Amino acid sequence: MRTPQAAVATPPADPEGPMEHHPAPGGNSVRSRSQHQRRKRIVQAAAALASRGGVEAMQMRTVAERAGVALGTLYRYFPSKMDLVVAVVGEEIDLLESSIQRRPPSSPTASGRAVDVLMRATRGLMREPELADALIRSLILAEVETPFGDRMTGLLLRVSADGLDPARASEEQLALAGSLSSIWVQELLEMLRGRRTYDQIQRRIEIASDRLLSDL
Repeated sequence: MRTPQAAVATPPADPEGPMEHHPAPGGNSVRSRSQHQRRKRIVQAAAALASRGGVEAMQMRTVAERAGVALGTLYRYFPSKMDLVVAVVGEEIDLLESSIQRRPPSSPTASGRAVDVLMRATRGLMREPELADALIRSLILAEVETPFGDRMTGLLLRVSADGLDPARASEEQLALAGSLSSIWVQELLEMLRGRRTYDQIQRRIEIASDRLLSDL
């Protein structure tokens, strides 16, 4: 899902420090854009570090130095390392959703479209297995609320059920899509541990998807 080069470059030092102390002269829109760019630099720096050494490499001071921001600025955007991990996961899902928009699944069945999405996500994550392992393991042990499961469930519903808005989905539809998303996470963990091959994961996801989404 990720374009590796985007997370590698080290930007110049951030001269502003904490974000609320230095309003941009051009008004709120300029300040908001600057804050968005600074946040993006931080998330990219964290992802680059995690892709090489897992979550352990995502030390807050190291992330701040790589992103070119003051440590206090980093903590204002992300109060804890887990908040930063959640942000990196969010960017991964953004990249997956952009890929789906550019090239929607073409399968005529709901289960086939869901499999397409999940295996596309698998390929994207496994391009950087250290990052994938760090993200998945951290989310399982997360002590902060994460949108990962809900976003994957929503994406599966939209793709497999002809654009169904999760807010309009029935309890059963949400449960079925959520169950498939959870199975995928567990299968991905098994592959990261060396207990599954890509082909084995695809076959198991196909079976689960056929059973869970046959009446979606």
